[in-house]
Amino acid sequence: MERDASRSTLHGDDTTDIPLQERSEKDPNSKAKSDDIVRTSEEPAGQDVDVLVVDWEGPNDPQNPKNWTYKKKWAATAIVSAFTFITPVSSSMVAPASGQVTEEFGIHSTVTEALTISVFVLAYAFGPLFLGPLTWNLGCGFAQNTGQLIAFRFLAGLGGSAPLSVSHNADIFRPHNHICRYIQIGGGVLGDCWKTEERGQAIALYSLAPLLGPVVGPIAGAWIGEKSTWRWVFWSTTIVDAAIQGLGLIFLKETYAPVLLERKAVQIRKSMDPEKTDVREVRTVYDGADRHWRHIVAKALVRPFALFAREPIIQLLGLYMAFIYGLLYLFLTSIPGIFQGIYHQPVGIAGLHYIALGVGLTGASQLNARFMDRIYIHLSKRSGGKGRPEYRLPAMLPGTILLPIGLFISGWTARADIHWIATDIGIALVGAGMILNFQSIQTYVIDAFTLHAASALAAVAFFRSLCGFGFPLFAPSMYNTLGYGKGNTILAVVSIVIGCPAPWIFWKYGERIRNSSKYARTS
Repeated sequence: MERDASRSTLHGDDTTDIPLQERSEKDPNSKAKSDDIVRTSEEPAGQDVDVLVVDWEGPNDPQNPKNWTYKKKWAATAIVSAFTFITPVSSSMVAPASGQVTEEFGIHSTVTEALTISVFVLAYAFGPLFLGPLTWNLGCGFAQNTGQLIAFRFLAGLGGSAPLSVSHNADIFRPHNHICRYIQIGGGVLGDCWKTEERGQAIALYSLAPLLGPVVGPIAGAWIGEKSTWRWVFWSTTIVDAAIQGLGLIFLKETYAPVLLERKAVQIRKSMDPEKTDVREVRTVYDGADRHWRHIVAKALVRPFALFAREPIIQLLGLYMAFIYGLLYLFLTSIPGIFQGIYHQPVGIAGLHYIALGVGLTGASQLNARFMDRIYIHLSKRSGGKGRPEYRLPAMLPGTILLPIGLFISGWTARADIHWIATDIGIALVGAGMILNFQSIQTYVIDAFTLHAASALAAVAFFRSLCGFGFPLFAPSMYNTLGYGKGNTILAVVSIVIGCPAPWIFWKYGERIRNSSKYARTS
């Protein structure tokens, strides 16, 4: 179920769980090569059993995904990013057409109207690994009442959550040493393909997708809703869903090391003649841990909550990321009200203002992608070639400043006597602050919890999805009572209180916190 469920006992710092025939990763020179025959001490004395340990053919083995060509690595990155892009598109595309939905179904409550949009995000927190977004999203287009629409939206969100969290969704059902096809989506693929010093650009693209998707969705949804019907909003995303899933099935290749080495071991077993070799057993360096599905499921379900309960890194950064994600969906549901209600623009034109959010997200993301790895390498060289997850935090500094500034500007300029471009500038600054913080936090968590990255990201994703669901529900009442200026001022103050201290705290105390952590990897 989780990528790190199998790795935690095989590559963790507690070497008591590592099989005797496996060499420690901390000493690469002592690690067994695939053609080594190692006498295992697990067998009783006097019993002549030889074991062939299968591993990579040295650090430059072309079968290791980290040694793939850049073209192949970026192809995998693009496909997994497409999965994380289309789901948020589906989550927000109906926002500009929500007026049509409320009119057809007779919805009079602003909370219920917001619920038709944000319930999709609520399902992100609870999404099972065996549902796909295709069927349920199609059902939304055939809904005949409010209850059916909300139910189908929730089910679509359940399936849509998989690309953000699944690493190996078939792994928990796989009998030991049985080879089956795996479908893997998410940050685990990037961790498999990219080395630490190369990972920044890939994560920049991957983390941009779930934030840019909710921006592109409403732009397209506004024109579809105006020129056709809100039902085609769902049907059109279903068509794109199918195309992306097809590309994934065809072009997305396996990157998980235990699976690739097990396939290699199977080929060796098939090619061996028992009568001509002393080898009695072929294993990979990952064999030996408890791989029973009950054990894996139990650890995978508990660990994300254990991380959130015990890890200060996850608690503070997870809280801030949840706040940012809530702001994103708050803006997605508020932009139509600003430009249709205050500036009296039609649905299609009002939807174009989502471009301002997209400009901020994309522009800051591209700048950050160019400098994130350079800054990491530069700081690593200054510390004697020793990298630290804290070297991913510098981009958070401008992010924590731009976010509240953008909130102030977008709130206090949303007035009929001030040109709409001023509001768009504020929205763009909000987008820039969001993505700089989002990318820094995501990369820091992956680097700090490398062995348990999937669980760490799952813990963060669970709570950010709850905020993405809840923020749009109270936004209409807040803005109706306080107005956009005072409402955004409150949000800006909260972002300062939570966000501004975070990069300074972890820059100074991050290594000490990680060293005392059960799960974090010390650099």
